[in-house]
Amino acid sequence: MTKGIFVTATGTDVGKTYISALLVKKMRDFGLNCGYYKPVLSGAEVINGKLVPGDCEYVLKTAQINANPKDFASYIFKTAVSPHLASQIEGIKIKPEKIKQDFEEKKHVFEYLVTEGAGGIACPIVLSGKKFMMEDLIKMLNQDVLIVTSALLGTINYTYLTCEYLKSIGIKIKGIILNNYDENNIMCRDNKVQVENLTGVNVIATVKKGDTDLEVDKETLLSIFKEI
Repeated sequence: MTKGIFVTATGTDVGKTYISALLVKKMRDFGLNCGYYKPVLSGAEVINGKLVPGDCEYVLKTAQINANPKDFASYIFKTAVSPHLASQIEGIKIKPEKIKQDFEEKKHVFEYLVTEGAGGIACPIVLSGKKFMMEDLIKMLNQDVLIVTSALLGTINYTYLTCEYLKSIGIKIKGIILNNYDENNIMCRDNKVQVENLTGVNVIATVKKGDTDLEVDKETLLSIFKEI
């Protein structure tokens, strides 16, 4: 039975892809067959006339998975906007059933699967017709979540609101990772303490700028994954 975790964040450009890459890499360093999947990707690059899903490429390269990055995302958009708008601009309809099918296929390949969302937890995926939000995708895939947040100014508010919303809609939070952490900065240290105090959720790891490894033990890491 495959086990998985869904990586979300307190907003855009907080470091979901960076942390997802370190997470997959760490799992594979532990000798575990861990893979990656991103249902919807916006802001893909065009290289030599071809659309390249940079997030997927980065994670696979970091985790040393030799595969085609295009096989790890269901929808790849060039336009760097919310999925619902990228879909509208580029004339490609996002179908939740395709995401579900691709996810199930990845489960046959990997024993552990890290799924990365887009934007934050309230990111809209489809708004024309039947609304389909990031939270709906998480529930469709039967996932618990890991929250990536920045250790910098404002994180107490962003993280608390994200956690409270997730709790209100019945999605389980398995941990928090603080990105941009500086142990010499009193604000970063206090943010870590207060985030745990106010949310009741453990910070399972802190990541400094430029880190190439996730400082977390195997038991803690395995505890965030659940059967999917």
